[in-house]
Amino acid sequence: MQIHFHQLAAASGTGSPQNIIFIVVYLVVILGAMYLIMIRPQRKKQKEEKQMRENLQVGDEIITIGGIYGRVISLKEDTLVIESISDHSKLTIARWALQTNRTVHDDTPSK
Repeated sequence: MQIHFHQLAAASGTGSPQNIIFIVVYLVVILGAMYLIMIRPQRKKQKEEKQMRENLQVGDEIITIGGIYGRVISLKEDTLVIESISDHSKLTIARWALQTNRTVHDDTPSK
């Protein structure tokens, strides 16, 4: 009594088109859920951080990624000069090193 592989596959139903469609639909649902749970919020956070860095103004109080508190003295394309709050020393940092802008701006346009 010899049993061939195609007979086992036919008996178990693993090669049927209905199972393949089910697997494809299942994978699409899983990938869609991963996008909604992980990727979309991360992109939203990155967009907000980019907007915060672009809207930075001279005089804003900031915190760097390294935990340095300072006030913006001058702005350039990729860097900014800050003055530390404690001893008034000046530091040049990269824009990407900015973590938080502590200054609240009124973003509503005046009429």
